[in-house]
Amino acid sequence: MASHIGKLPVAIPAGVEVKLDGQAFTAKGPKGSDSYTIPEGITAVVENNEIVLTPADDLRPTRAKHGLSRSIIASMVKGVHEGYAKRLLIVGTGYRVVAKGKGLEFFLGYSHTITVNPPEGIEFEIVNPNELVVKGIDKQVVGQVAANIRKLRAPEPYKGKGVKYADERILRKAGKAGK
Repeated sequence: MASHIGKLPVAIPAGVEVKLDGQAFTAKGPKGSDSYTIPEGITAVVENNEIVLTPADDLRPTRAKHGLSRSIIASMVKGVHEGYAKRLLIVGTGYRVVAKGKGLEFFLGYSHTITVNPPEGIEFEIVNPNELVVKGIDKQVVGQVAANIRKLRAPEPYKGKGVKYADERILRKAGKAGK
């Protein structure tokens, strides 16, 4: 029984160049380039403009690595072709974000401002003072940077104030019952 995810071939879109050198995989596209070392026990082959991964055996750890490797390679190919983006909304009176050099400066109701500088390969786009987009080619890094920004002031359940993902629903709680 092989990995259901791992069995699927990864289509290579036009404009993306992939290179396999033993266990080293490299993808280069219009947004940039990324590399990954395929784990032992998994072999990758480029055929008919697709990447096919095959496991060496049918043991449980190999099957897990098979699906993981396929997912990472598919994310890399999509990242160098289209890139990834996470939209964050800043909700609250006086809460806002402004550009400060390449980084961002957040006003989140604290007595001080918070400055966030982008790691390598990440760029920020401020749509308006209450909306921010984190962009990059590495899905994991984009998600981690967005999560770190959200952590600066996580949305609270009573008024929904804080930094939240654009597609996130905040479960609201009823406040105190007054007389």
